[in-house]
Amino acid sequence: MDLYPITAHSLERIFPHLDGNQPARQYKEHLSDFKSWKERGHARDWLVFPKNIGTHLNIDETSLSDGELYTIVTNKAAKGRKGALVAIVSGTQSDKIIKALNRIAAKNRAVVREVTLDMAWSMHRIVTFCFLNAVRVIDRFHVQKLAYDALQEMRIKHRWDAIDEENNAIAQAKLSGENYTPQLLENGDTKKQLLARSRYLLFKSANNWSASQKRRAKLLFELYPDIKKAYDLTQSLRMIFTKNTVKDAARRNLAL
Repeated sequence: MDLYPITAHSLERIFPHLDGNQPARQYKEHLSDFKSWKERGHARDWLVFPKNIGTHLNIDETSLSDGELYTIVTNKAAKGRKGALVAIVSGTQSDKIIKALNRIAAKNRAVVREVTLDMAWSMHRIVTFCFLNAVRVIDRFHVQKLAYDALQEMRIKHRWDAIDEENNAIAQAKLSGENYTPQLLENGDTKKQLLARSRYLLFKSANNWSASQKRRAKLLFELYPDIKKAYDLTQSLRMIFTKNTVKDAARRNLAL
């Protein structure tokens, strides 16, 4: 006999008269120990699992539902599997998160030697107050994101300049009683379109560009050499994080 996963949707198809959410409610209200769960009163605000703490932790914020932010602390050694979750706290307010983490005994928090985090001041404050013996390590992806954001800001600034240039040309043509004809580049883009359509190629390595992206990048870099310089820097930074395994070598390359 073939077995299929039982879901609310599949139950509704098999039993049209049955409310598909009813089995879930029955399990929650009657079969599970949800009503007697000792953490139930504060579970929406915080949950802490002291037994899952380890020497190397991650702390980050994420949106779980309806755009609500939660701060999550995990044990790296568990690699996302059972026992990974050390704490989850609603919101990102440092005082609230510190209070929740301090429910873990100080002697257990003292075993933490390293915490990976982003650049937010609140995250640094949390680690400073809760994990006194831990070294703080900035997540490489947050560092790279700063570089990519700066590159995109440069592209956007040039695009606004191109929009202003086109609007001025349209206004001048109108005053002269002429029809405005935009100047097209060799790939058929206007400057404004070139800058808009180059967004995604700037996130990628040149090795992964399609044929049209290569043509567009060539035009973009010829017209805007500052964007090419910034792109090259972001790719150099990515390569440092990707290839260097010796810290001193990475530091030298980063300094260069």
